Amino acid sequence: MENKQAPATKSARTKWHLYEIIGIILVFGSLLLLLFAPNSLSALFDTIIKEVKPIVVDIFLTSEVGIAIIVSVIVGRILERLGFTDGLIRVFVPIMKWFQINPSVIIPSAYNILGDINAAGKISGPILVKANATKAEQKIAVATMIQSPQSFATFVLGLIALTVFGISAFPLVILSIFVPIIVVPFLLSRTIYRDTKRVELEELPRFTPTTRFLQTIFASAKEGAELLFLIIIPAVAAVFFFIGALKFFGIWDAIESGLSYILTFLSIEPGTGIVSILAAPTLAVAQLAELANTIDPRLIVGSFVLANSGLPLSVIFGQVPVTWAETSSLNEREVLEAAIIGMVLRFITACVLGYFLTPFLV
Repeated sequence: MENKQAPATKSARTKWHLYEIIGIILVFGSLLLLLFAPNSLSALFDTIIKEVKPIVVDIFLTSEVGIAIIVSVIVGRILERLGFTDGLIRVFVPIMKWFQINPSVIIPSAYNILGDINAAGKISGPILVKANATKAEQKIAVATMIQSPQSFATFVLGLIALTVFGISAFPLVILSIFVPIIVVPFLLSRTIYRDTKRVELEELPRFTPTTRFLQTIFASAKEGAELLFLIIIPAVAAVFFFIGALKFFGIWDAIESGLSYILTFLSIEPGTGIVSILAAPTLAVAQLAELANTIDPRLIVGSFVLANSGLPLSVIFGQVPVTWAETSSLNEREVLEAAIIGMVLRFITACVLGYFLTPFLV
C-alpha cells in the first residue's frame, strides 16, 4: 500500500502551487531590488513605520485615547454591575416587542455612547448570546452600534463644535444618534436580517452580574488593558500598514483626493471627514471647533454625524470583527459584513441630514 501511494504523493508535490509561483516571483524580485535599488526595501519599511507610529504610539500609547479605552471598559462593567443593562431592557422591551426583535440588540449602542466601541463589543456580545439573540439579531446589533459615537468624548467635543458654529444641537442629536437606535433595527429586520423573534420580558434572564464590586473594578481594568494591547493596537497597526504601503507606491494620494471629493459631495467637511475615517473621530470633532473661521458651516452637520459613528476604518475592519468574533456567536466575516452595512447607513444618514436638516440649523 505504501509503495502504491508514494508516486501519487510525489506527483502532487511536484505540481506548482499558485503561492509557490508568487513566492518565486518575490524571491527574484527581492534579489533584483537588492541589486539595482538596494534602498527601496528600507524606504518601504520606513514609510510604513512613519505611517503606523503616530497612530499606535502617539494616539493609543502616549495620549489619552489608550487610557480612555481602559477606563471605558471599567465604566461599562461598573454600569453593568449596577443594573444598567437590565434597566435598558426594561425600557426597550415594549418597543422591540412591537417590532418583533430581541430587545438586547440596542445594548451595544448604549454602551458605545457611554464608553467605547471596543468595550461595547466586549460587554454586549456575551449579553446577546445570553439573551438567545439569533445570528441575524446579533448582526443587527453590530450594524446599529455603528450608528452611535464610539466614545462619549467624541459626543461631547462634537457638541462644543456645534456651539462654536451656532448650530442648534438638540434636533441634530435626536435625529442623528437616538432615532437610528430605533429605526435601524426595524429597517434591517424587514430587509436584510429577517430572522428575528418577539421576546417577552419573562423569557429574558437578568443581566446584572453578582461579582463583588472590587473584583469588578480590577478585573475590568485588566480586561481593558488586554483589549488595548492584544486587539486594538494590532488591528490599527495592520490597517495603517497597508496605508503606508499604498503611500510608498504612490497610490494613496489619488485615493485621498477621491475621498475628499466624495465627502464634499456628501456635504461633509473633507479634512475632518478623512480624519474621522482614518484616524480618530474624537480628533476630528476637536479640529472642527478650531476651524470655525475657515470652513463652510453648511458642512458641519454632515461632519458631526459622520464623526459620531463607529469610525475609524481600523475599528470597522479590525477591532470590531476580532472583538465580536470572540464574544458572540458570529464569525469575523459576518461581523465585518454587518459593520460595513452599518457604516453605509451612517454615510446615508450624514448625507441626508447634511442636505436637508442644515438649512434649518445654520
